[in-house]
Amino acid sequence: MRTLQKNTADLEWVSKVRVNTQAVLKRAQQVQGCKVAKKQWQAAWLLKAVTCIDLTTLSGDDTPSNVHRLCMKAVQPVRHDLLKSMDMHDKGITTAAVCVYPSRVADAVKSLKAANSSIPVASVATGFPAGQTPLKTRLEEVRMAVEDGAMEIDIVINRTLALTGQWAALYDEVRQFREACGHAHMKTILAVGELGTFTNVYKASLVSMMAGSDFIKTSTGKESVNATYPVAIVMVRAIRDYYLRTGQKVGFKPAGGIRTAQEAVVWLALMKEELGNEWLSPHLFRLGASSLLADIERQIYHYVTGRYAAYHELPMA
Repeated sequence: MRTLQKNTADLEWVSKVRVNTQAVLKRAQQVQGCKVAKKQWQAAWLLKAVTCIDLTTLSGDDTPSNVHRLCMKAVQPVRHDLLKSMDMHDKGITTAAVCVYPSRVADAVKSLKAANSSIPVASVATGFPAGQTPLKTRLEEVRMAVEDGAMEIDIVINRTLALTGQWAALYDEVRQFREACGHAHMKTILAVGELGTFTNVYKASLVSMMAGSDFIKTSTGKESVNATYPVAIVMVRAIRDYYLRTGQKVGFKPAGGIRTAQEAVVWLALMKEELGNEWLSPHLFRLGASSLLADIERQIYHYVTGRYAAYHELPMA
C-alpha cells in the first residue's frame, strides 16, 4: 500500500508519452513464439502459476455455495496425491486470492475462515465492469467490500476520462478509491480493450500508479478484447519506467481469456524477461482466471501419471 503526492511534473510526463506500435507488436510476436519448458521444469512453472492465480467467479448466478466451493478449491488447488508424488504436498501451495463480487465477500471470508486459511479475499468494485455509476456510489462500494473483509479491491477506471484525455480528473478519482481502500491492496483495472490506443494504455497505467495503485490490471474479462501480449508489454514497460523513476514496485495482473496452462507459462516468462524474478511472486504478479486452474491441474496430472485425466477424476473449481 503506497502514497504519492501529485505534482505538475507527473502530468507533464504523462502528456509527453508516445508508444511505438510497431516495436510493441514485434516484441509481442517474440513473446508468443517463445518455447515453453517441458517435463519437470514445466511442472515447476505450473505450480508457480497456481500460486499467482486470483481464482475468480464473477457471474450473475453466484451463490454462497459456489463461492464456498471456489474457496475450497483455492485452499487445495491441486489434488493432494499429485502434489505428494512431486514432494510438494507440504509446501503450502494455494492460489494467491479468491476474487468475487462485493455482495459475495462475506461468504468468501466465512468459508476461508472456516477452512483456517489466510488466503485473502479480493473484490471487484467501483461499478464493475463499466465503471459508469456515480462516483459517490463507487466509493461506497469500495468501503462496503473492505468492511465485509476484502483484503484486496479490484477497481475499474472511468474509461471516459481516459478517452477524453482528462488525466488529472482520472488521477483524482483513483486517488479517492485508494483512500477508500484503507489498508486493502488496490488493483486498478484499465479495461484496455476500451482505451483505443497503446499510448492511452501507457498513460492510464502511469496515472493509476501515480495515484497509488498496488497493481495495474488489464481487463475486467467482460470486454471483447482482454489480456493480450501487446497490451501487456505496454503496461509492464510503464511499470518498469515508473520503478526506475520513483523506486516503487507496482504489480501486474493480466485477466480475461487466460485459459490454458501453456498461456500461464508464457505470461510468467514475459514477467521474468521484462521485469525480472521479483515479479514472479504473488505480491507483484497475479493471473486473473476462472477456468485456467482446471487446465493446469490436468497438465500436472499428465506429468505425474503419464496420461490425461478423465473429467470425473479432477475436482471441479
